[in-house]
Amino acid sequence: MQLPTPGEGHGRVVLAPVGDLDIATVPGLQRDLDEALCRPGLLEIVVDLTAVTFLDSTGVAALLRGAAEAVGRGATLRLVDPQPVVSRVLRITAVGRLLGLPDDHGDPAPWRR
Repeated sequence: MQLPTPGEGHGRVVLAPVGDLDIATVPGLQRDLDEALCRPGLLEIVVDLTAVTFLDSTGVAALLRGAAEAVGRGATLRLVDPQPVVSRVLRITAVGRLLGLPDDHGDPAPWRR
């Protein structure tokens, strides 16, 4: 699930999952997050959601778990470029703002400005 992406390096890891993030596929995302969290000098994990077409509660939980573990290691986890259907789930659950997505007004969470 992890793909090399431009901008990776210097403490930054970019993960780019594809397709559904649900109970069947979340173990792969968790494995990729765990590998990223073990990298020396980690500062930021960017999860590029461009190719994610579905997100359920297990996917949301995995992202929150990854974010909490990143913070515990002095890093951050940030989401970018979700499809509208994924963005809606993140907005309804209020997880998007916590993980760096702008709200409906285009503003990131206050502590991310």
